[in-house]
Amino acid sequence: MILEMKNIKKNFGSLEVLHDISFSVDNGEVISIIGPSGSGKSTLLRSATFLERIDSGSISYMDEEAVSTGEDGKAHYISKAELREVKNFFGLVFQQFNLFPHKTVFQNITEAPIIIQKRDKETVKKEAIELLRKMGLEDKKDSYPCQLSGGQQQRVAIARALAMKPDILFFDEPTSALDPELTIEVLKIIKSLAEEKMTMVIVTHEMNFARAVSNRVIFMDGGYIIEEGDPESVFGNPKMERTKQFLRSYEE
Repeated sequence: MILEMKNIKKNFGSLEVLHDISFSVDNGEVISIIGPSGSGKSTLLRSATFLERIDSGSISYMDEEAVSTGEDGKAHYISKAELREVKNFFGLVFQQFNLFPHKTVFQNITEAPIIIQKRDKETVKKEAIELLRKMGLEDKKDSYPCQLSGGQQQRVAIARALAMKPDILFFDEPTSALDPELTIEVLKIIKSLAEEKMTMVIVTHEMNFARAVSNRVIFMDGGYIIEEGDPESVFGNPKMERTKQFLRSYEE
């Protein structure tokens, strides 16, 4: 098991946005998280990647517990140094790309593996060239993010995340900032990663894509997991009335 999250609770002030959420991710699984805006999908992803601190619950990567709940009922995180090690297990692709604007495409991809992971410079550079080829961007190596389309920027962001050799890749609405044509090219890349058995958790509003690419689909609403199952069950024969309503609204 790569990731296990148990009894996750998260509040923003008096508002509880994650209610006792538990789920796990096995090696090679592709999980899509769907649901209306404000349902807690992105907060769950940000909690899994330590961008948000949970209030209680536990988070483990590769059986290493990074967050646990003490007798005081509050979440306790391991030290910053230990957390840095755990962060090597995952990569995260944001909806707004988050590339360094003052660095070239090549620098965006190679900097973290060399500086943070302290890997061999020449090896990292060779791997970066290969990743750019895989993304269809080998001719954009020396370009800056502002010279690229949104779809190209997102593919660079995916290459940057893969350069860290993560065990699991998280995507937070990876196509929401893109027009339909650019969306297709990014989804094609994610689909090819799924075919290579890359472990992924994808928050998405692309229902057809989620149905085609996932091993498991989680439907969230109001900070709860309402329904979970294989794509054909969730999309083809949902059990919960709320899931049916949500999917109907997409078909209309």
